[in-house]
Formats: sequence, structure tokens, C-alpha cells
Amino acid sequence: MAKFDLLRSPSRQRSRGLRGYLWLGFVCILGLSLAPGAMAQSAVVARGEYLVRAGGCITCHTASGGVPFAGGRPLATPFGTFYSPNITPDRKTGIGGWSDADFLRALRQGIRPDGANYFPVFPYPSFTGITDEDALTIKAFLFSRAPVHRPDQPHDISFPFSLRFLQTGWKFLYFREGPFHQNPQWDEATNRGAYLVTSLGHCGECHTPRNVLGAMRRNLWLSGTFDGPDGELVPNLTPDARTGIGDWDQTDIVELLKTGATPYQAKVTGSMHDVVADGTKYLTDADRAAIASYLHAQRPIARAISASERDNRRWYRRLWDVFMGLIGF
Repeated sequence: MAKFDLLRSPSRQRSRGLRGYLWLGFVCILGLSLAPGAMAQSAVVARGEYLVRAGGCITCHTASGGVPFAGGRPLATPFGTFYSPNITPDRKTGIGGWSDADFLRALRQGIRPDGANYFPVFPYPSFTGITDEDALTIKAFLFSRAPVHRPDQPHDISFPFSLRFLQTGWKFLYFREGPFHQNPQWDEATNRGAYLVTSLGHCGECHTPRNVLGAMRRNLWLSGTFDGPDGELVPNLTPDARTGIGDWDQTDIVELLKTGATPYQAKVTGSMHDVVADGTKYLTDADRAAIASYLHAQRPIARAISASERDNRRWYRRLWDVFMGLIGF
């Protein structure tokens, strides 16, 4: 009975209560100390998702009906059909084993972790301009996703274009590594648009015609092409009044990027529909306006892109295009 009374004594109860308060205080302090780091990481991941949207990663790296970022989407080109890779953090079939350096090397130089070259269907010629901060923020978001075990599907490319070592020569001729540089003659918004269009959003990869070796013809930058992804007609984005978007105002471009609606009471189709649905509709109005400002700052190029223009091109016009493309025009 005395022992029972001792256990229930007021001093013993106060001691147990004190320990409880101390443990509660410790847990609170630990939670408060960890909260800023968790919040910061959460902000990085959210920013990474925004950049992924701006970069069109979902559209290219998701097969029809497939898991986002697990790859497998086919892309038909004049050289054959390429299949996008798995970029989920699965260590065996995705990018889960990649270091920061591996990720930056892929975007900056078009080189895989094993040292082999990527084919330029992966738009590293544009991604080379992405800042290190943005690139690693994208990586943080991708690594926050659930890993998906899905082996990459082999490309179906005609010989000799299937030989990766030939890409070393292609890079020597057509690839220039380096960060994005602002134009001192443009304001902040136009330079922001330039970064989004030329680097992160890689719009020129689809909207610029290519030569017979698959390199963008920089003198016809953003002037459209008859041979876009999957053989699509890709329109002229230069401010030419007759064949481009010269009669569009800024709000027209912003509206297209937000809803897919054109000033002609039509909706974008094909690949651009996916670009809007998966990407540009999630951008801020400021970023969409910046893209519009950059497009209006381009040199107008008269280049009509339509099915009739494509089908009625004379053989000598085609031959001339091949020649001019090879010599860099």
C-alpha cells in the first residue's frame, strides 16, 4: 500500500508531467527547424513543375495513354521514328541514377551519362541555353515523381543515321554550346521571352526549317516548315504581315498560348494542341506576354506554309532549298 501511494505521489506526477512537456517542446523545436527546409524544397519542386510545363517535357515524354514522363511517344522524322525516353526517377530504366552533372551534361552538351551522343531530336541545341538553376530545378521536380519501370523503346532509324558516333561530326558542324545571352537592345520582358522561346521552350526546333542533315536553318528562324514533327505543317511565327503573324497583336498571341484559340476563330491542332494543353496554358500572363514581345521583335520573313504550297513546290525549288540549307542559308 505504501508503494502504491509512492507511485501516485504529487512529486512523482509532477516529474512525469515535466518530462512530457520537455518531449513536446523538443518535438515542436524539431518540427520548426525542419519546416523551413521542407517548405523551401516544396517551393523548388513547384518551380520545377512550372519550368517543365514551359519546356514541353510532358508532351514529348508521355506516350498516348501512358504514365507522364515514362517516355515512349513516337516522333516520325525524315530519318526514321524516334521514341522519347523514360525520365522518371527509376534507377534502372529512367534517370534515377543520374547526378546533377549528368543532367547538366545532357542538356548542355547532348551527351548521355555513358558518354554517347544524343541524337539532336532531343533539343539540346536549344536546351544548352538553360541556366544551371533552372536545369537543376527541373531535375528536382522530376526526382520528386514516382519512379516508373519502363524500358526505353529502341529508335527505328535508317542507316547510317542510326550511328551515334556520327553525331560528333554533326555537332562540329551545327552545334554551339553555351548559355543564353540577353540582347542589350531589348527590354527585360523581351529578353525573358527570348529565353523562353530559344532555350527553355525550344520553339525554333519545330518552327524553323531544317537542312537535309537535320540542322536548323538559322537564317529562316521561326519562319515555319513543311516537314515538322510527324510530317506536320508548322506555321511561320515571324511578324510578316502576309505569311506570318504580323497582323496579330500581343493579346492574340497570349490568347493562343492560353486557350489555343487563334484570331481567326479557330483552334490549334496537332502537336501545338498538346503544347498548349500540357504547357503554355499553365504559364503566367507575364511570361506569355514576354513570348509575344519576343516574336514581334523578330525579322519578318515571307514564307507561306500551307498544304498547297508544299504540294505545288517545283523540283528546282526543292533542290534550291537543299543547296541553300547545306551552305548555311
